[in-house]
Amino acid sequence: MTTKKEFTSFDEMIAGSELPVLVDFYATWCGPCQMMAKILEEVNAHMKEQIKIVKIDTDKYPHIASQHQIHALPTLVLFKQGQPVERIEGVLPADQLVQRLQGRI
Repeated sequence: MTTKKEFTSFDEMIAGSELPVLVDFYATWCGPCQMMAKILEEVNAHMKEQIKIVKIDTDKYPHIASQHQIHALPTLVLFKQGQPVERIEGVLPADQLVQRLQGRI
């Protein structure tokens, strides 16, 4: 289960997190993004003590998507200490995503 939170800035949120932050850049009209939402729930169940998952709607926050050069949806970016360390474009099965993330956290 994901929770909605408001932050004064995206950079503050990713830099201020003690856990690595996996950001799901998505759009509500994107079919693969909807598939990824269910996969991310599975990943969160496996890794909730190791990472924080955040969803960013690129239609609502185009400046954040542009800043991080998001050109395909869905795009997942893993941030550690405020810096991007992994980027995944497209849909991955939960087990493969967990495996990739565990190699980077």
